[in-house]
Amino acid sequence: MNLDDLRVFSVVASERSFSKAAVRVGRTQPAVSQAVRRLEEAVGDRLIDRAQRDGTLTQAGVMLLDYAARMLRLADEAHAAVTELRDVARGRVQIGANEAAVHVLLPIIKAYLDRHPRVHIDIRRVSARSIPLELQQRNIDFGVMTFPPADRDLSSITLATDELVLLVPPAHPFARRGEVPLDEVGRQTIIAHNDPSPARERVLRISEERHAPLNISLSLPSLDGIKRAVELGLGVAILPRRCALSELSLGQLHAVRVPELRALRRIRLVHRRAGVLSAAAAAFVEHARTMSAPAPTGTAASKPPAPPRRSDRAAARSRPRPLS
Repeated sequence: MNLDDLRVFSVVASERSFSKAAVRVGRTQPAVSQAVRRLEEAVGDRLIDRAQRDGTLTQAGVMLLDYAARMLRLADEAHAAVTELRDVARGRVQIGANEAAVHVLLPIIKAYLDRHPRVHIDIRRVSARSIPLELQQRNIDFGVMTFPPADRDLSSITLATDELVLLVPPAHPFARRGEVPLDEVGRQTIIAHNDPSPARERVLRISEERHAPLNISLSLPSLDGIKRAVELGLGVAILPRRCALSELSLGQLHAVRVPELRALRRIRLVHRRAGVLSAAAAAFVEHARTMSAPAPTGTAASKPPAPPRRSDRAAARSRPRPLS
């Protein structure tokens, strides 16, 4: 049996007439009769009592009508869902990221869901090194990394830039300083994240190269736990600045720069170059591009000074030179 025949049968049962049903569905009466007959052959029983003139359903017809109503309703819902999926009204976007990356994603997701409120976004905890494989295996649509993907089949969008800073409580002596060298940081009690990450490994590598070992005495599984521990005075922590924007704005924490760690980090949204994305995922890519940060090209101090204008050179020649 097929859905089209079930739909015709439902109209016949509603109209209690083959001729009226034919008009309603826009078919000839013989075509309507054939549709009902196909269903009867499929179920092996009569659905309409031909001995009656009022289109009375048989017991099998009453039972099939109930199932037909449910099947047709599900078919209509499925068609509507697929149409909405194609039009980005609904859908699912799966993103692999570590805990720190979520702080960058949330404003982008907020703006995206304002436009597509029925799309479901699923962010999974995936280590940065596992993201390329997860993308290739199509377990996720996107991944967030702080380093460019080596795989040529992957492309990335720079969402934002960030830097590692030393987070200290307001009463800490370092809070009154603009920056603190790494060897002084190493003499503090350090609170660290116990989940391996490229940022953590970079900090440990630099501390080893500078012969400034870090005194890590407490490791916690979450960034919120680390920030709370710093607030309580249990130690200091080296974390991306964006992870603590709220606490910094409220004065609950202070961010101190560590010169050896001041390289800007680019937070990238990584996706496959080829392959079909769902409408929801494709719309997320475009949305991310509109909100992406321009790639940093260097600080103001590193830019060469602009050449002096003609009037400036003339004024300089006209100024008296100091006596030697």
